[in-house]
Amino acid sequence: MPSKRYKKALEVVDKRKVYALASAVEVLSKFPKAKFNETIEVAFKLGVDPKQSDQMVRGTVPLPHGSGKVVKVLVFAKDGAAADAARAAGAEFVGYEEMIKKCVEGFNDFDVAIATPEAMVEVRKLGKVLGPRGLMPNPKTGTVTDDTAKAVREVKAGRVEFKVDKAGNVHVPVGKVSFKPEQIVENARAVIEAVSKAKPASSKGQFIQSCTLSATMSPAVKVDVREFAA
Repeated sequence: MPSKRYKKALEVVDKRKVYALASAVEVLSKFPKAKFNETIEVAFKLGVDPKQSDQMVRGTVPLPHGSGKVVKVLVFAKDGAAADAARAAGAEFVGYEEMIKKCVEGFNDFDVAIATPEAMVEVRKLGKVLGPRGLMPNPKTGTVTDDTAKAVREVKAGRVEFKVDKAGNVHVPVGKVSFKPEQIVENARAVIEAVSKAKPASSKGQFIQSCTLSATMSPAVKVDVREFAA
């Protein structure tokens, strides 16, 4: 059964209406608040077949105002300049063989994993461990790089990754309910534009079939994405 707070929120939103982005954020701001700082998320239904390798949609986008989340970073790097730079940039965990061993043993107290190309030789073997959690370093998302300092700073500042799931959906956090409405609008705009531009050449017809904005404990608000069409 929906909670009283959820039912009150349903009274604020018109489920049949598709809102301009700023209006959708305004509606969201009127929802009754939960007892914690909820995460705000943009969700997409895409017109792609994720089973086809040429229709995979993924990428990263820097949020202008950050995600509001404290991001713990693990960097796989051998002792040397790359490891030192990662530590200086604020990475919580830096190491090579000992970190790989910890991950195999079940260590998972981090949100993003970054690796140098040299370290990937061994890190690749963690596919079954990191893959299911979406933590496998990947050159396409900037998490396999020799410039570990830049990568750490970017994810700490609020660079988020997006990737289509098996059902053709994409979910991306764009802030917290404590953010100012204009901050949520600008973060959401950046994500919608990035996903829109990530349309595969082989994708035919309408790419973004639907887009919604919601908080952790709230109903979804439909967003009009026609202004973002690539």
